[in-house]
Formats: sequence, C-alpha cells, structure tokens
Amino acid sequence: MSMNGNRYDAIVVGARCAGSPTAMLLARKGYKVLVVDRATFPSDTLSTHIVHPPGVASLRRWGLLDLVTATGCPPIHTYAFDFGPFTISGAPGTDETPTAYAPRRTVLDKLLVDAAAEAGAEIREGFTVTEVLTEDGHVTGVRGHGRSGGTVTERARVVVGADGRHSLVARAVRPEQYHEKPQLLAGYYTYWSGLPMEGRFETWVRPDRGFAAWPTNDDLTLVIGGWPFAEFEANKNDIEGNYLKMLELAPEFADRVRAATREARYVGTAVLNYFRKPYGPGWALAGDAGYNKDFITGHGIHDAFRDAELCATALDEAFSGARPFETAMGDYQATRDRQVLPMYEFTTQLATLEPPPPDLQQLLGAVHGNQEAMDGFARVFAGVTSPAEFFSEENVGHILAGTR
Repeated sequence: MSMNGNRYDAIVVGARCAGSPTAMLLARKGYKVLVVDRATFPSDTLSTHIVHPPGVASLRRWGLLDLVTATGCPPIHTYAFDFGPFTISGAPGTDETPTAYAPRRTVLDKLLVDAAAEAGAEIREGFTVTEVLTEDGHVTGVRGHGRSGGTVTERARVVVGADGRHSLVARAVRPEQYHEKPQLLAGYYTYWSGLPMEGRFETWVRPDRGFAAWPTNDDLTLVIGGWPFAEFEANKNDIEGNYLKMLELAPEFADRVRAATREARYVGTAVLNYFRKPYGPGWALAGDAGYNKDFITGHGIHDAFRDAELCATALDEAFSGARPFETAMGDYQATRDRQVLPMYEFTTQLATLEPPPPDLQQLLGAVHGNQEAMDGFARVFAGVTSPAEFFSEENVGHILAGTR
C-alpha cells in the first residue's frame, strides 16, 4: 500500500473519542500519524459523556483510567430505570469493571489528545480540513489550514475520518449507508449543582417522554430529557418550559431539581441513525462518522473506543502486510456491525418513546424485584450484555419462571 510522497502512514481527521485513541494505538505500534482537529483542547462538545463499563475497560487497557478518576469524576455503580409503577435498579458492570464514569468532554477529550501525543502522534489543533485529496479514486491525503491561514497539503497511506456525524471525510468518499432510520427523539440537557446523585444513573420512562440524570465533574449533575421528534418544531421555542414540565412527570425528582441551581444553558439536538461502510481505497471511518444511533442509551463514547481498537488493529494488519487492506478492513466492518446491531435496534426502539408492547411490559414486571435479572437489564443498557442475549427466548423464559 505504500506510495511515494507519503509523509504519514495515517492522517486522522478529528481528535475526540474516536480519533485520538485510533491515533494513539497506531502511534504506539510505531506508525507515523498526524491528527488534525479544528478545535483546540480542552473544549466542549455536544455529548451525554457517559462512559459505560465497556468504555471504562478500554480506558483501563490503554492505561488512561487513573487519569480520568484523578479528575474527581465520580464512579457510577447503579443504574435505575423508573417506569412509573416500578423501578428496576441494578449494577451495570462486571467484577472487573463494575462502574461507569461520565467525565466532562473538556476533561476526557484533552486526556485522549494528550495520550495520542505522548504515544508519538503529531497533533495539529485549530486545523481545518478543506479538501480530501483523491487520485484515481484513491484517497491520498488532505488539504487544509491552521488558524494563521496558510494552506498546506499532507499525504498519507490512509485518511481516517473520525470527524463525527457531519464528517467531511464521509461526505468526500460518499460511503454506502444502510440500516438507516430517521430522527426519532429531540433531546436537551443542562448541568445542575446541588443535585447529588450518590453514584446513581437514573432514568425515568413516561408516555412520550424520557429523562435521566447522572453525576459528572465539579459536583455537577447532567439532566437530559426529550420528546418524540414529531414534537420538535412545536417545542423548540420554549425548551426550558417543556423540559421543566417534563420533569414534573416524576414529582420527587422535580422537587430535587427545584432545590438545585442550573449552571449552564440548555443544549440539544436530534440525530439520524445510520451505518456507513467504514473503509475504501485509502480511507477509513471511525466513531459517529461511520455509525451513529440515538443518544438515549448514551453509547457514543464506548462505540468510538471500540471502533478505535478495531480500526487501528485492522490498519496495523494492512500496513504491516499481515493481511490485505480489503480483508482486514472488511473484518473491521463485519465485527462492528455484528457487535452493535442488536443494540442499535434496541436503542432506536427506545428512542420512539412509545410504550413497551404488552410482552415487554410483562417481562419488565417479572424483572422487577429479581436482583439477578435487574442487574442483567442494567448490563444490557450499559452495553455489557447484548440485547439479543438478554431478550432471548431462553433467558426470558427463565425470568418469567422466576428462575433468574
């Protein structure tokens, strides 16, 4: 794959939760990597910033978890789901990785950028890519400029688009999209002080509404909530009024919020749901650029971490000659899709905010009060257990019979 004139093995466009880990892992293997991002770090970005236990396990593998916990970000040991008539409360993790964390992106992204730099990747912050370069249908590099304005051209064996839902790289290469679903949920969040969560991630499920709260850095709590996308236009001119009215569907929690202090503006969005083919001649996609689903389950960060590991492994195989690029990257796509498709279907169903069908209501009623089953449900939401496994005929049979 090597071509004359390449300064880099890989150029990674985007330095947040998919890009910096991809660059770090490649640089740790000795590859020459350039990372560019139009932001400068630390900086914030729209995010639920929950890192479920599988993402925490990645941070541990990479030697970064201690840096996250050192920021004072509290561990989350319990996930609770209030359905109105009853609450299912369980442990989301495993013995090895029992907790989740929700570090502010100002904290987490800066740690990841620094880890990529420490591994040997070259980082250019405040750099805007204006063009993805191609020759004979093969991506060869990027053109762009720093904040001082001078245009530069850089070439690489592969350009990795880790530049989010509005990926410039994806727009340039126009990958096949599949399993597409429309915007389903309009969600908004802000931060509150004086709203202690005691290590709990709490979710309230109500007719046409869903909202949740969890702790983050600086003794703040993120409270997020949303309504069906069909209500987006009607509600967008009074986000605060509709948000606070929604919280009244859980009166005890609404009282807690009234006693707290809002510390930031409301921000939010609605997202499309899609898979994109994550590779082609001279290019790859990771994170939201290649696959995105509604944020109701908060899986974006650990999905990005998983992609970074799979993508970096496949690129290493291709660069080293262990396997052809097409074979290694085809495996990256197949593994990603196999691992995430059941969660994608589960998430997009939840995001409709439609009431659970009768058979699911019966199952949730049987889960309630059965601690092993409640832990199992929490682990599904946390991405530890596949929905396909939890909702299998055999497991459902055990739960309904009270044997699990």
